[in-house]
Amino acid sequence: MVYLVVRIRGIVNVPSWADKTLENLNLRKKFNATLVSENNQTLGMLRKVKDIVAWKSVDESIIKELLEKRGRKKGLHSVKDSNHPSNNKTIADLATVIHKNNISLSELEDLKPWFSLSPPKGGFKRKTKTQYTQKGTLGENNELINLVRRMI
Repeated sequence: MVYLVVRIRGIVNVPSWADKTLENLNLRKKFNATLVSENNQTLGMLRKVKDIVAWKSVDESIIKELLEKRGRKKGLHSVKDSNHPSNNKTIADLATVIHKNNISLSELEDLKPWFSLSPPKGGFKRKTKTQYTQKGTLGENNELINLVRRMI
């Protein structure tokens, strides 16, 4: 299983410890997204920067959609079925392997380990400065999949 992590807040006024954690998560810019494995270390990192990012456990369909529409190789070339950077035949197979946690995005040499998203169409429906439990967007967000679909 993997988490989809999206950086919601910008790069200004971020403490150096949080900046280092976000760099380790490959979230250097606003509206970048990445896929990280579900384990205690990554959950600790996510809880450390919960005021900057939102995350949710995802299934194969959203991984496949992200790879098809926002996946980039070196040189910012898009990922297609014929030229994707792994031994799998199709993008669907690659999404399955990533979802089962057999390989991570950073282990694929040609594929960039993040996805650049655009601001959500229709805007944010909740506050972007508060936690999900306080009617916001940040932290462990159960509505993140719908938000990311509007950002793709």
